[in-house]
Amino acid sequence: MAGPDTETIDGRKNDGFLTLKSFFFSPLIYLLFRIALSAIFLGSGMSKLTAPEEFAVIIEGYGLLPESWIMPAAIALPILEVVAGLGLLADIQGSLAVITGLLGLFIVILSYGIWMGFDVDCGCFGPEDPEAKVFHGLRSALFRDFILMLGIFYLYWWRYRLKIVPKHLTRFLGGFL
Repeated sequence: MAGPDTETIDGRKNDGFLTLKSFFFSPLIYLLFRIALSAIFLGSGMSKLTAPEEFAVIIEGYGLLPESWIMPAAIALPILEVVAGLGLLADIQGSLAVITGLLGLFIVILSYGIWMGFDVDCGCFGPEDPEAKVFHGLRSALFRDFILMLGIFYLYWWRYRLKIVPKHLTRFLGGFL
């Protein structure tokens, strides 16, 4: 037998669920996640581009690339981060996929470094990385990357659930030309 108190509790449960649902389906939250991921990749890429020689030393520390590929990678990776970050900020098709690929690559490399027992800077935010000075460990960077991956999954889920289609690059550029 349900009394008035039970109906109030059930009503509050439903209100809480609806509030949570409206929060996760809010266009503002989607936009904030997109902006945050964009800012992270833009900041990371730009800081590495300011000192590619120092970033090359970090890449070399992992021992995964031949010597001749280290400097090109130290330039190409940050450029890709910046371009993908700008693309995600403008919600251009393919940008989220590139960021997902980059983050997946970073997770694999950090996991490799942990497995090998390296005590190196992750190189995540370039040579002047404040995180590296505070934590100086790959495990915290790996944990952070898994959290970022959850944000990426949210963006994919949001797009799928609400059938959001990002702008095609030619359509985006057509607005400027």
